[in-house]
Amino acid sequence: MLHSLSLGVVLAALWFLLSGHTEPLLLWLGGGSIVVVVLIANRMDLIDREGHPIHLSWRAIGYFPWLLIEIAKANIDVAKVIIQPEMPIQPKFFRVKASQLDELGHAIYANSITLTPGTVTVDLHEGMVEVHALTKAAREGVETGEMDAKVVDMEGITPPDNKGDA
Repeated sequence: MLHSLSLGVVLAALWFLLSGHTEPLLLWLGGGSIVVVVLIANRMDLIDREGHPIHLSWRAIGYFPWLLIEIAKANIDVAKVIIQPEMPIQPKFFRVKASQLDELGHAIYANSITLTPGTVTVDLHEGMVEVHALTKAAREGVETGEMDAKVVDMEGITPPDNKGDA
């Protein structure tokens, strides 16, 4: 029920932001559309913990600014590498452990690695993430486990020890 209610609130906010209409008739039609969409989504079992992760909402507020800063720093590092005439790249595939305990956490971690310039998640299987890094610094950034720990903190789960296996 909480997931359905929060989905309705998110859809209402999105509808209002995109339409900007304040006429009573349009507000009623928009509200009716939202109710129909939530009922259909509920009947199709699309509203669940993983598909609509409201349990991460408050913790994500702290994670996403940190991720944006990491993306900006990695952008600068990749730009420096590209600008240098000798292009000092050291591409390498490596594997690190994903400490998250559910698929949603694994997906957030893998996508966070891919969003960070200079690294791409290639595979995620049985709690191990295969990553391609453009530079040694990018590889070391993932191997430190800081991003893994941040995603675990966002999940609110205390996993076992996190050590990468390069």
